Amino acid sequence: MSDRAALLKGIRAWLVFFVVCLVLSGATAFPLVHELRWTEDLLRALSVPEHLPALMDWIVRVRQGLDVVDAEYPFVLYGTDWLAFAHLVIAVAFYGPYRDPVRNIWVVEFAMIACAGIIPLALICGPIRGIPFWWSVLDMSFGVFGVIPLYVVRRKIKRLEALTAPNAWAVAAT
Repeated sequence: MSDRAALLKGIRAWLVFFVVCLVLSGATAFPLVHELRWTEDLLRALSVPEHLPALMDWIVRVRQGLDVVDAEYPFVLYGTDWLAFAHLVIAVAFYGPYRDPVRNIWVVEFAMIACAGIIPLALICGPIRGIPFWWSVLDMSFGVFGVIPLYVVRRKIKRLEALTAPNAWAVAAT
């Protein structure tokens, strides 16, 4: 296998990994009410309330809030449906870099900027919305961990670009 083919294969594998994570992250925003009920039941079965009471209190509070919203104001949950849809749409954008990584590197760079933007969003909006700081740290980890595969992909794309670019130095020297 040539260097170019190996790089392309690696780029595509990392992109598929990132897209799968993005889709899973988005898809979990659709059934929030049921997910929180299942999460609460699971945490109780694992004795989490005894070991991490703050986590359990937070999960119970969020689940209770979602139950009220679902029962009395279900239209508010439409916002999380749009959040899920946005994840799916963004995932589709990665077809460009999958098909032609060098030409569509901007999608990867855009996603890296979005990952960086998670940190100020969590630090600013978390306190405004009454989110515990430790939960905001968890939210920020999505940006930190999300940028890792993107960084790897960007480096591989730059190497692929260097392999496939016309030899500008040879042309300039003549």
